Amino acid sequence: MDYKNRMDKQLLKEINNLHAQICGGLADQKRIAILYAVAESPQNVMQLAEQLEMPQPTLSRHLKILRERGMVLAKRDGANIYYTLADKRIIRALDLLRAVLADHLSSRSALADAIA
Repeated sequence: MDYKNRMDKQLLKEINNLHAQICGGLADQKRIAILYAVAESPQNVMQLAEQLEMPQPTLSRHLKILRERGMVLAKRDGANIYYTLADKRIIRALDLLRAVLADHLSSRSALADAIA
């Protein structure tokens, strides 16, 4: 195997690893709710905890995961840290997945109706 093929395979492996990390960040319904909340407007931990009815320690743990994966940004304003969406395409991707899910559920419902 030549150098270029080894590099291409290594690059593909790294891209797949990064892709898995992003998907891992989305693999929890609480983190998805956080992403939708901060997409609407920058919010601090207390605002998010109240809006999402989530204990602050749980929320902070999820925010840490989202920060590590580059999905949210943290900006200090005095004593508060405000979280924002790092890239609006994240919400577009989530919306696309929801559309796929809706189509899937619709087809399952139609199948159930046909069987009944």
